[in-house]
Amino acid sequence: MEIRPHRIIKRRKTKKISVGKIAVGGDSPITVQSMTNTLTSDIKGTISQIKSLEEAGADIVRVSCPDEGSTKSLKEIVKNVNVPIVADIHFHYKRAIEAAKMGASCLRINPGNIGSNERVSEIIKAAKDNNCSLRIGVNAGSLEKNLLEKYKEPCPEALVESAQNSIKLLEDNDFFNFKISVKSSDIFLTVKAYKSLSEICDYPLHLGVTEAGSLFTGSIKSSIGIGQLLMEGIGDTIRVSLSSDPIDEIKAGYEILKSLGIRSRGVNIISCPSCARQAFPVIETVKKLEEKLSHIKEPISLSIIGCVVNGPGEAAQTEIGLTGGGQDSNLLYLSGIPHNKVPSSEIIEKVVQLVEEKVKKKK
Repeated sequence: MEIRPHRIIKRRKTKKISVGKIAVGGDSPITVQSMTNTLTSDIKGTISQIKSLEEAGADIVRVSCPDEGSTKSLKEIVKNVNVPIVADIHFHYKRAIEAAKMGASCLRINPGNIGSNERVSEIIKAAKDNNCSLRIGVNAGSLEKNLLEKYKEPCPEALVESAQNSIKLLEDNDFFNFKISVKSSDIFLTVKAYKSLSEICDYPLHLGVTEAGSLFTGSIKSSIGIGQLLMEGIGDTIRVSLSSDPIDEIKAGYEILKSLGIRSRGVNIISCPSCARQAFPVIETVKKLEEKLSHIKEPISLSIIGCVVNGPGEAAQTEIGLTGGGQDSNLLYLSGIPHNKVPSSEIIEKVVQLVEEKVKKKK
C-alpha cells in the first residue's frame, strides 16, 4: 500500500548516534526495541530469548544488569546474538563500567538513582573507552530527590529538568553519543514531557509509556502516547512496555509504526468488524490468517472485508483483497483488480497462497 501525501509525517531533525551497528536518530529508520525478562545470569535462557526477539524484528534488545553475575554474563551473550545489547543499570554505577567492558553497545542509566556526578563521570569514561552509547533514562517513578522537593510531585517540568541536568553533565565530559527518554505511566505527563524536551534539544529520543500494563491495556495506552508523539515527528526509537511476553512488545511496536505509515514489517491486515451483511466468518478468518501468515517478514497489505459495502474500495488500496459475496461467491483482488471467485471454505488456503506467491516475487 502506498503512503498518500497527507499521511507523510515530517520528522524532527535529531543528531544521529550509534547503538552498536544500529543508527538511532537523524535520517535513520525509527527502531523497535524490547527487554528480556530472563535472569541475565542465565546465559542460555537469555540468548534464546534474544534470538526470539531478533526473529520477531527487534532492532535493539535491553537486558537488566542488577549484579556482577549479570554483567559478567554479557560477554558470552553479546558473542552469540546479532542485535546490539543495551545494559540496564540502576543504583550501582560499577555495573555500568563492567557492562561496557563486557561488550554492551549501550548503557542505560537513570539519573534518579545512579548517584553522584562523579559516578556518572566514571560511567562516561567507560563508555568512551569501550565505544558505548548511553541512554539517559528519566522516569517519573524515580526522580531525583531535589527535583521532587522542588516540584512536589512528578510533572513534565521535573522530567525535563532532570534530562537537562544529565545532558549538561555528559556534554561537560565531552560526550555526545547518547539518547534520552522521559517516561511516565501517565500518558499526559509523558507526551507533554517529550514535547517540551524536543523543543530544547536535538538528541535522539527513546519513546515509551512506562509500566503501561497488560497486553491489551498497555498496547492501547502506548499507542495513544507513542502515536501522538510520532505523528508530530517526535521520536527515534520506541519500546512498548507491557506485562506480557517481550515478543508482544515488538509486535505492538511495529503495529504502531505500520498504522502511521512509518515502517512496515510483515502482513498488514485491514479487516472489518463484521456484521449481519458478512458473507463469511470475518473474525475467525482474520484470526486464522494472522496465525498462518505470522512467519512473513516482508511488508505486504491485505484487506479482508465481509461484504461489498467497503470491500472493493479497500481492495483498491491493498496488494491482496477479499470481499464477501452472496451465494458463497467471495471475490479475491490483486492490486485492486478482480482476480477470481473463491468459496468461503477455501478462503484461508487461497489467501495464504497468494500472499506467499507475492512475497516470493518481491524477494
